[in-house]
Amino acid sequence: MRVVVVGASGHIGTYLVPRLAEEGHEVVAVSRGRREPYREHPAWGRVRRVEADRGKLESRGDFGAFVRDLDPDAVIDLICFTPESARQLAEALRGRVEHFLHCGTIWVHGHSTRVPTTEDQARRPFGEYGTNKARIEAYLLAEARRGRLPATVLHPGHIVGEGWVPVNPQGNFEPAVFGALARGEELPLPNLGLETVHHVHADDVAQAFVRALSSWSASVGESFHVVSPQAVTLRGYAEAVAGWFGREAHLRFVPFEEWRGGVSEEAAEATWDHIAHSPNCSIEKARRLLGYEPRYTSLEAVREALLSLEQTKGAVSGW
Repeated sequence: MRVVVVGASGHIGTYLVPRLAEEGHEVVAVSRGRREPYREHPAWGRVRRVEADRGKLESRGDFGAFVRDLDPDAVIDLICFTPESARQLAEALRGRVEHFLHCGTIWVHGHSTRVPTTEDQARRPFGEYGTNKARIEAYLLAEARRGRLPATVLHPGHIVGEGWVPVNPQGNFEPAVFGALARGEELPLPNLGLETVHHVHADDVAQAFVRALSSWSASVGESFHVVSPQAVTLRGYAEAVAGWFGREAHLRFVPFEEWRGGVSEEAAEATWDHIAHSPNCSIEKARRLLGYEPRYTSLEAVREALLSLEQTKGAVSGW
């Protein structure tokens, strides 16, 4: 099968493209530039790599036709963020592909209500990102129900992998949080530290895409959560990280509005987004219908990422 992967050199594509090639698929990897994937793999030598500026092509109304003209049997879209972008590609691919797979987000659920959250719970997204992704999901699944496009939507959590900083125990992306825990310093957490984050290793996301692709009858017209087996609380996460460095976590709990005064506005906004969602998602559906089984727990995925960063960018404790 010829599989076109849009956004192929990013976090997920780094792991997905080699998996597809090793499964015997002919892979066309589409990316904006010649950036190398985060991890080397010999399978990239068997992959056709194509450069395309999606934004420019979409502004001319040409991106859908560009992908269609690559003559794919299946398309995996990892970098679609607006309904208009999804519609342009979907309309070009109607009747032309066997399978269309879209990368969504667990943010489509908005606030957690009943946990673990299942895919059939009502969508109440907030914020531009989650709202747009929920609209894309609704559009693509409606297309599938009408027999117009055989679409599947996969919803990852907080993606973790080699080469980038994970969502940390404060719910933001400040590397210094990991450094403070590594040195045994006091770390303030918002509220009681009981809000949750739900990570997933990028390779587990790649696994889910491959399984969905090979499970056409079970996956078309469906959406699936793609996360680790369990979410973690900010408090439990911080205690685990400190333990990796032989430290005890010294935590101070501060009401959010007071806590945000001690961090940058960017960090405060990221933390608010994460704790307001406090995701805790079920993977039972993906296990049952796709055979999805993540290799990594949330903490295992984060620890691997930190070890990689320590090797490439210096000691974590120095952050």
